[in-house]
Amino acid sequence: MTNSPLMEVALLRGYAPYTLAGYDIFRSVIESDGAVPARLKALFAAVAAVDRRHLSLARRELERGVSLGLTSKEATAGLIVLSSLRGEAAALDFAQIIEESFGDAQAPVPQPLPKAAEGEAEANFRAYWAGSIPAPLGALMRLAPEAADAYYLMRRGSIDANPLSAKYGELLLLAILAAGYSPMAATHVRGARNAGASDEEIAEAVLCAIPSAGIAAWMAVGGMLAPPEEGGIAR
Repeated sequence: MTNSPLMEVALLRGYAPYTLAGYDIFRSVIESDGAVPARLKALFAAVAAVDRRHLSLARRELERGVSLGLTSKEATAGLIVLSSLRGEAAALDFAQIIEESFGDAQAPVPQPLPKAAEGEAEANFRAYWAGSIPAPLGALMRLAPEAADAYYLMRRGSIDANPLSAKYGELLLLAILAAGYSPMAATHVRGARNAGASDEEIAEAVLCAIPSAGIAAWMAVGGMLAPPEEGGIAR
C-alpha cells in the first residue's frame, strides 16, 4: 500500500474501498520508477499541487522527491515553469517550499538578464509552432512587441534553459496544464513528442496531476494520446 494520506481517512476506509484501491494504484505509478524516474514524478506532482493551491500536498510531494534524490537544481525547474505559467504568487509559494525542503542549499551566483534581439522572438515562435504563430502571440507582437519579447524569454527559460532536459521540461509543463484542465496541453503534447518523449512518459507525467486535481486531469489530456482516427494528436 502506498503512503497516500487518503488511506488514513476512516470514513473512506470504512465506506470506500474501491476508491482507495484506485488511489493506491495511481499512487504506485506516481511513486515508482517507470517511464519517468520517480524523483521527477515527485517534482511534477509537487508543482501540480502548487498550481491547485494545495501547498501542504506540494510540500509533502517535494520532500518525497528529496528522499528519492531530487536535487535543488532540478526542483528549480518547477520554480521556473510556475513563474511563467502561473505567475508570481505561485512561484513564491514554491520557492518557500524548496527552501524548507532543501534547507541551506546554496544558490548559484546571480546572472545578468539576457535581452531578445530584434526578430528573435518571432523566429522562435515560428520554429516551435512549425511556421505559424498562434493568434494570441500574433496579437501580442502587434500590440505590445516588448511584451512579446518577454514571453519569448520566459519560454526560453521554461524549455530551452530549464535545469531539466527539454523533454522533462515539456513533461513538467504538461503536469501543470493537466492539473488546470487546460486545452494548452495539446501544444505541449506535441512539444514533448518533438523533444523525444514517448507517449508512456507523457502519460506518467499527466498522472502526476491526479493527487491534486483528480481523475479529471487525465480526462483533460488523455484523449490527445489516442490514435488520430479516435481524435488524438497525430505524431
